[in-house]
Amino acid sequence: MYNFQLIHVSFQKNFEFRVIHNAQQLLKKIVVKNPLKIDSLIESAGLEKHWVFQNMNNDIILASQSIHRKNLMENAGLTFTSQPAEIDERAIEFAIEGTGTTPKELALILASAKALDVSQKNPDAYVIGSDQTLSLDDELFHKPEDMEAARRTLLKLSGKTHELNSGISIAKNGESIWQHVSIAELTMRDLSPEFIGRHLSEAGNSVLTSVGAYQLEKTGVQLFEKIEGDFFTIVGLPMLPLLAKLRELKVIEA
Repeated sequence: MYNFQLIHVSFQKNFEFRVIHNAQQLLKKIVVKNPLKIDSLIESAGLEKHWVFQNMNNDIILASQSIHRKNLMENAGLTFTSQPAEIDERAIEFAIEGTGTTPKELALILASAKALDVSQKNPDAYVIGSDQTLSLDDELFHKPEDMEAARRTLLKLSGKTHELNSGISIAKNGESIWQHVSIAELTMRDLSPEFIGRHLSEAGNSVLTSVGAYQLEKTGVQLFEKIEGDFFTIVGLPMLPLLAKLRELKVIEA
């Protein structure tokens, strides 16, 4: 299978055309002035036409260093760069403490803060910021600092239903132009302290990167008896509303 990627090169005002075999080996790279000539190039090469979903005329920046969010973007066929935001999330939470801000609203505030921070440094780009909060009743959870904190988190969540709130924001020219939040409800099984201990020992320190002290895409799935919500929301980047908005903004092809 040959993949054909068309990427706009703004500083040259050219279009870079890449022929890639099995999405890995770069066979040739062609730069053309007119993208309409690409069809004839493909036809003359006698290759199967398979277009990879790409942003054509606009730069996209993911304001995150999360490997999971990067993978979601890459798997969707988007061309983007990543640049982590330089914000103090705990300072923002402290500033709004006692204001009645809900976990859902906090996820949006943090996502917007990340997008705006990177947008100010890259005003012409569409910057995507995202954040996720986990709440059980009125309690807001954070990433555990160590394995003992992870154990306490799982003991609290055991046998109960908690919410994951995944906020997402797009900023351009230092202004927020879109916000969205998706919610997933996850119900844990009744977990014994012994099972939690064995699970954390097997999962290792990777659980410390998750606000709930579990990774659902790995052995963390064994902790649950019911999940309501889509996979992208749980990972922390609601892809379907994001892609719909990028199409609406004409950042990517419809």
